[in-house]
Amino acid sequence: MFNVGDKIVYPMHGAGTIDAIEEKDILGQKQSYYILKMPGEVKVMIPTTKAEEVGVRNIINKESADKVFGVLEQDETAMDKNWNKRYRDNMEKMKSGDIYEIADVVRNLSFKQKEKGLSTGEKKMLNNAKQILVSELVLAEHASQEEVEQLVENKINTSFMMFRADDVSTESVVNKFIPFEGAEGTGTDNT
Repeated sequence: MFNVGDKIVYPMHGAGTIDAIEEKDILGQKQSYYILKMPGEVKVMIPTTKAEEVGVRNIINKESADKVFGVLEQDETAMDKNWNKRYRDNMEKMKSGDIYEIADVVRNLSFKQKEKGLSTGEKKMLNNAKQILVSELVLAEHASQEEVEQLVENKINTSFMMFRADDVSTESVVNKFIPFEGAEGTGTDNT
């Protein structure tokens, strides 16, 4: 049982603070609900009797938050090449409510986005996973959303450069930024 003021995580939604515990009559059934205040002034009602079943848990502590940042600093883990299978695997990780699994999804999809882009569905999943990750880290780190978002981006960019910089073909990068011989100015010199 959680109390008013507790900081908790609601899987697939993110972290927030219990604003109240209220009894509501919904469809003729009286039930007790946690009123969870989340970032952006969003409020979510969670039936108290179902909280444990759906995976509601306390937020992580500072030490665990440092481990989450450690996950973001690692190389990506193996993902299925099949888009459908990869999407299902990542969705399972997110549904687990495990912040380390969510950090894994954020890092892996961020790497994939930097390498060759993401489908619309995976972009949406990445944005959702980032929101869930950041909402809990904001509470664990006692920091602002902007600070945590920047820290997450910095960790991912650093690890991407460390593990993937060599994978980026220098030739393709050079061709994108340096014009081909004779392509500059008025064309080739015919004098």
